Amino acid sequence: MNSFVVSNTSPLILLFNLELEYILKMLFKRIVVPEQVYNEILLYTNKDRASFELPKCDWIEVIKVDIQKEILEWDLGLGESAVISYALKNNNSIILIDDRLGKKCAEVYNIKAIGTARLLLLAKENKIISEVRPLLEKIKEKGLWISNEILYLILKKAGEYN
Repeated sequence: MNSFVVSNTSPLILLFNLELEYILKMLFKRIVVPEQVYNEILLYTNKDRASFELPKCDWIEVIKVDIQKEILEWDLGLGESAVISYALKNNNSIILIDDRLGKKCAEVYNIKAIGTARLLLLAKENKIISEVRPLLEKIKEKGLWISNEILYLILKKAGEYN
């Protein structure tokens, strides 16, 4: 793809812990992670795979982000606020975010936002993975809540709805 992605915390944790981080590298030319997100992963993930592997990824660009005042008013988490603030100044970016309020904020500011489930669909469309369903099931087991409606839409689009 020609675009770049700015990732929030939960998608990175899910992708790393399921050993799927390579999807990012294959879909996007540039992967940006705000310092706030990077620090959340290193400090608060109970030293899981994400906290060990993220620092080794030289293909992920960790950047300093100043959170904009209008984004602070949304009362999002630090990572979500940093991701959206960065995207506001870099309008050709896509944000990777699972948080519902964060997605709503992005929509208000016309920022393209995708979640982990949509990322998996993109990976299938680009022939990086062969199936979405088993990965979505693993991601749901790891704690990502996906509504039945979104699950249906993703699986239908992936050609995996029975």
